[in-house]
Amino acid sequence: MGTTIRDVARAASVSIGTVSRALKNQPGLSEATRERVVEAARQLGYDAAQLRTRIRRVTFLLHRQHNNFAVSPFFSHVLHGFEEACRERRLVPSVLTAGPTHDLAQQMRLHAPDAVAVAGFIEPELLAHLRSMNRPVVLIDLHAPGFRSVNVDNTRGAALAMQHLFAMGRKRIAFIGGSLAHYSIAQRAMGYRLAYFEAGMLFDPTLEVTTQPAIDAEVAAADAMERLIAQARDQLKPLPDAVFAYNDAAALAAMRVCVGHGLRIPEDVAFVGFDDIPAAAQSTPPLTTVTVDKEALGRRGVDLLLETAQNTDAGDADTNLTTDTLVPVRLIPRASSATTRTQTSA
Repeated sequence: MGTTIRDVARAASVSIGTVSRALKNQPGLSEATRERVVEAARQLGYDAAQLRTRIRRVTFLLHRQHNNFAVSPFFSHVLHGFEEACRERRLVPSVLTAGPTHDLAQQMRLHAPDAVAVAGFIEPELLAHLRSMNRPVVLIDLHAPGFRSVNVDNTRGAALAMQHLFAMGRKRIAFIGGSLAHYSIAQRAMGYRLAYFEAGMLFDPTLEVTTQPAIDAEVAAADAMERLIAQARDQLKPLPDAVFAYNDAAALAAMRVCVGHGLRIPEDVAFVGFDDIPAAAQSTPPLTTVTVDKEALGRRGVDLLLETAQNTDAGDADTNLTTDTLVPVRLIPRASSATTRTQTSA
């Protein structure tokens, strides 16, 4: 049996996708990495002519609930990174929005993709259909058994948010979450609870609220904040002294509710969001948030598609095994959480 691309990748200690890009002289690699791959291929006698481009047309599949980029700008940045990576690799991208009532099979026939990147939440039955197509599929901001995926390090992001609020002297921290069917939201909720455990602090489960389904996301987040305030007053409990919201849009909606009730931010209630959308820095006060390189999610999705195709070229029987890649996060402190609790009570 001749030398395969997997042999070259192993010898150069890189991924199969990196070998492919190096031998095709594509951008995105350091010169040192490219030279190491070329030398490994030469020593092993690998013929670069064996490389075949199995992917030409790629479809970026987005659930219809995410396709209003003006309201939910997160995925517009992911899509931009995806399209840029496609251009660099001479791939032809298309965008398709779908939902459970749409005929995905018909739409896929029209797009005729060689590979599909699914971004964000999608129903299990749609994922099952994509699996049946026998084409490379990767998930972006989503996780499912048997699929390769790239995700934000959501649990770490939640930990950073909570550790920051604890450092500011906040103890009654509420979490406004959405549907736990969304992988990223479920991971952020888990990170919220885990932070209390790791800090050795008591966790009040009544401070974790879920937005109502089937209504506008910002309206639902505002309603969740109203419920937190009403609950505290009805039960004669202190208000939450901080709120960690599952994304920035939810945090901003909740902040407006607090202002409407005469509460001061951050003196009475501190806020932290997630995603670092443009509106977060422009709010009054500016919103503390967890930021992630959203375009890197899209770019890495393209890399995974190419690696999956190259695995198929190499006859890899484990192509469909679950592989997760995490994109790192960092906290951006702003005025919505800047005042410590000791300062507020002074």
